[in-house]
Amino acid sequence: MAKFSEDTYDLALRLIKRYPEGKQKSALIPILHLAQAEFGGWLSAEVMDYVASILNIKPIEVYEVASFYSMFNLKPVGKCLIEVCRTAPCWLKGSEDIIQYIEKKLSIKDGETTKDGMFTLKTVECLGSCGTAPMMQCGHKYYENLTTDSVDEIISSLKEQNQAQVYVSNDFFREN
Repeated sequence: MAKFSEDTYDLALRLIKRYPEGKQKSALIPILHLAQAEFGGWLSAEVMDYVASILNIKPIEVYEVASFYSMFNLKPVGKCLIEVCRTAPCWLKGSEDIIQYIEKKLSIKDGETTKDGMFTLKTVECLGSCGTAPMMQCGHKYYENLTTDSVDEIISSLKEQNQAQVYVSNDFFREN
């Protein structure tokens, strides 16, 4: 059964207390971020059921939110989830070439994970950096004005770091 560490559970309860009684569902997105970070970078049905129980809401309410936002993963992903924007501004500036380059470099296709579990490639809708297209995101970090050379540098750096990249850490919620 999925269960937060004591520290993460306490943090989740503090997040819930930020909202008025009966409005605990408002803490859903931050708690999903905590869950995804704690449970290997993705949200299984068991984890989403656990989040629903903490918030005292129906599991379907969690599933709806988790499946709507591209920042939540409903299947296992690599340590580094590379999300490349594929909408019009990025496409016009060469995102399709960048996607194909990453696929070739890592020997994976969109939605796949490398054999070593290090990288997953995911194409996504607008990431809000149209002026610096093409761009991609890995964890909380944006990489803009991409070229094949910059992609090589980014992937090499991520390999060297060899650590999971997350959107938001528990520290973010403590500080805010």
